[in-house]
Amino acid sequence: MDFSPNIPIYIQVMEYIKKEIVTGRLAPGDKIPAVRELASELQVNPNTIQRTFQELEREGIAVTRRGTGRFVTSEGEKITELRKEMATELLDNFINGMDNLGFTKEEILPILHSSLEKKRKENE
Repeated sequence: MDFSPNIPIYIQVMEYIKKEIVTGRLAPGDKIPAVRELASELQVNPNTIQRTFQELEREGIAVTRRGTGRFVTSEGEKITELRKEMATELLDNFINGMDNLGFTKEEILPILHSSLEKKRKENE
């Protein structure tokens, strides 16, 4: 994983884990890798991973089961909410980028429709 120098590492690791969850690579109830294991895999300080896990628990995305480890929440609504939040963030970034390029809403929609149609045809 390549880390951006402008964003705290624990936040980048959180986003990585959240993406693993919303894409289904980590399913509801799945065990999340242990602190040392993930720290070694990502080559970061274990304290950074610990902070990541604390934040994920605070957000209700991860739960700790004493003696067995940390797990992805089994609450489907929480994961659906997370997925929608991540989608909204992506769309906001897209819209802001298009706005910065000088596109109007009226110009963005046809471009978006065209891209979606192209993607649909590629997937057929």
